[in-house]
Amino acid sequence: MTTTKFRHLFLLQFFFFVFSSFPFLGFSLETDTISAGISIGDSDTIVSGRNVFKLGFFTPDQNSTNRYLGVFYAVSEATVIWVANRDKPLNDSSGSVTISDDGNLVLLDGRNQTLWSTNVTSSSAANATVQIQDTGNILLRDGATGATVWDSFSNPSNVFMPTMKIIDNTNTGKKVVISAWKNGSDPELGTFTAGLEALNIPQIFTWNNGRPHWRSGPWNGQILIGVQDMYSPYLDGFSVVNDTTSGDVYFTAPPADFLMKIGLDSSGMLLQTLWDDQKKSWDVTWSAPQTRCDVYGTCGPFGSCDIRGSPICSCLRGFEPTNTEEWGNGNWTSGCRRRNQLRCDQSNNTNGDGFIRLQYMKVPDFAEQFSSREEDECRTRCLGNCSCIAYAHDLKIGCMFWSGSLIDVQQFNGVGTDLYIRLPSSELDHHKDKKLYIIIPIVAGFFCISVLIFVGWCWLVKKKGAKKTKETKVFEAGQTFSSDSTSIVLKDESEKVNIEELPLFTFETLANATDQFHENNLLGRGGFGHVYKGNLGNGKEIAVKRLSAASGQGMEEFMNEVIVISKLQHRNLVRLHGCCVEKEEKMLVYEYMPNKSLDVCLFDSTHPSQKDLDWTKRFSIIEGIGRGLLYLHRDSRLRIIHRDLKPSNVLLDEDWNPKISDFGMARIFGGNQDHGNTARVVGTYGYMAPEYAMEGRFSEKSDVYSFGVLMLEIVKGEKNTHYYNQELSLSLLGCAWKMWREDNGLSFADKSIAIPDLKEEIIRCIQIALLCVQEFPKDRPSIQTVLSMLSREILELPPPEQPLFAEKWTGSTQPSTQVGHSVNELTVTVLDGR
Repeated sequence: MTTTKFRHLFLLQFFFFVFSSFPFLGFSLETDTISAGISIGDSDTIVSGRNVFKLGFFTPDQNSTNRYLGVFYAVSEATVIWVANRDKPLNDSSGSVTISDDGNLVLLDGRNQTLWSTNVTSSSAANATVQIQDTGNILLRDGATGATVWDSFSNPSNVFMPTMKIIDNTNTGKKVVISAWKNGSDPELGTFTAGLEALNIPQIFTWNNGRPHWRSGPWNGQILIGVQDMYSPYLDGFSVVNDTTSGDVYFTAPPADFLMKIGLDSSGMLLQTLWDDQKKSWDVTWSAPQTRCDVYGTCGPFGSCDIRGSPICSCLRGFEPTNTEEWGNGNWTSGCRRRNQLRCDQSNNTNGDGFIRLQYMKVPDFAEQFSSREEDECRTRCLGNCSCIAYAHDLKIGCMFWSGSLIDVQQFNGVGTDLYIRLPSSELDHHKDKKLYIIIPIVAGFFCISVLIFVGWCWLVKKKGAKKTKETKVFEAGQTFSSDSTSIVLKDESEKVNIEELPLFTFETLANATDQFHENNLLGRGGFGHVYKGNLGNGKEIAVKRLSAASGQGMEEFMNEVIVISKLQHRNLVRLHGCCVEKEEKMLVYEYMPNKSLDVCLFDSTHPSQKDLDWTKRFSIIEGIGRGLLYLHRDSRLRIIHRDLKPSNVLLDEDWNPKISDFGMARIFGGNQDHGNTARVVGTYGYMAPEYAMEGRFSEKSDVYSFGVLMLEIVKGEKNTHYYNQELSLSLLGCAWKMWREDNGLSFADKSIAIPDLKEEIIRCIQIALLCVQEFPKDRPSIQTVLSMLSREILELPPPEQPLFAEKWTGSTQPSTQVGHSVNELTVTVLDGR
């Protein structure tokens, strides 16, 4: 028995020695490094420290037997970012990788012939090592010094990775570029390359056999101004660095906490993709060229491309097609030519050259730079140089001048640079100036006569008004009043606001009605001030919203609410009885709501009405709020975006009917307008849609997002801004999405309504809410569609995407155990657009 054990032990030691001494036999190495004397075979890989990338052999196509050495993702081994033997594939699985005697990383075939090598000279080959990093870079290090003598990022394939440098050396002209595969299943060098062109102002190019195919536009230190998608509220993290010592100018990106790559495919398309770990696939976040206008020089010299136009190409003003027949056939590559030559007569201010301004443009190629902060200096310099035919100005770049053909000009939509084209006087509108000499005196005379007539009319109106005032009752300070008569007028500041037919109350009337704004009559408080219950002399109950001096809302928001709500009539919108503007006081008088605001009923465990909020009432409240929003968005004579929808702005009457209130932040849209932008973001975090909070863009879909948050709060019975799931580290939105995705939606609901019989209806409601809080506005349903979903007119619901704000910081406050009054939590943020 002892002899048998000894033999088994000997055999184990023998096999261990064999596999250790001959790794080329197929033993997998759980390491990120290859040392001298070690070889990896076709079935082996080395793996980066955090298991992000692998170095090993692969076949790009199932129908192919060719084998290549490459780097690929551990989570997606079919996604290759680097290939060694692109032009020399192995025909079988006999290949191996090792460090040669001269210290190079080499790829050997079955006959030990070298197919590929790093081909560098190392001072010490004996202890050379090869390591694969978590960035995907392969480093070959000198055995003596440990210095990197070769790396794969300096010899890239078809993929740009974070920390990689795309280089253009302005001294030697040597470039580091990425090169497309020949096709999707053959990594051999294709016809397309992409890299940096650092001449004058750095730009990113893709080339087709050396000819420009796409151009990014100049780098201004923050963004590439010819890429529309880089005009966003956040920077993409890219940078261009000028190493004056070596002459290298390189484009790079910082390390990322997520898997991101930019690949160049065989058709010349640059694709930026992010790894979605849930779907186990790559999502395309950006691509170029996206349209025909993005292809370099589509419209030829002095032509401008606009993808919204028909045809897409047109000549710049002052130019005409070089070849009319080709132009008419849709071939615009010959471009355009000037109709009239430039005069360049600087002494003649009347008949000399001038400039026309083209807004939102992708500036032409071959710009020359002159550092200047003043746009006027660009104009002066260009006008003083007869060879200058166009200029543009960017705050980061300074002046850009063009002296040759204007090529690759494109009209953007709402973003871009102002381009000024030099034209002779005959192409400009100076002839209109001559007419002004005749028109101006006529207009001035007419204006003077109009002013005299207006002054006379005002004098008559004032005289007539003075007579009427004697008959009008003006209430002085210290008096008390017994009614809310609409004949009450303001003594002090009533003439400063135009409130049309809305009843006006004096300060004393409202002070008496609220018992001098006594604490016992306080209904709620928020960022705007306090709300008090009041009783007028005729027995009518009112709610008085008194704006405090320290309020974030001022006269603008006050008047906005007065104007908006006085023109709206709907059972799910609060009714405004009148207002008061006197001295420093600004007050709004609403109908009184016995059940107060929704946040008190939902979140105050001590409030007696909370136990009355069964599922039937909650669902009715959800539908009522939705109908109110539908009226605002579609059915009223004004199109209104509320912009601050939250529980404290939803009031409940005696029958639990919800009524939307607080229109101080609301915006009115014109008939054809569907979205707006603002530099002043106002509202409450936790209810603001991502595009509004980060970019200042708002639309009907912004209100839909807030409505979705509100629905989840009604179902859960907890406040979004105070909710935090310690176990899952999730926000209210993230918790709802996780439980819905796991088909456990009933566990998300408030315990008082989590009844198995209601499971289907509650889970459906959660799903609709999650559709409303999706990241992108286009993915959210309209409020009309939401109501159709709630009423089951639409039965099938699409699956929602994960909300943007699913996770929450661990320092979040826990839900309040006691709620005394409604808290507005108003936040005002100022965004400075780029």
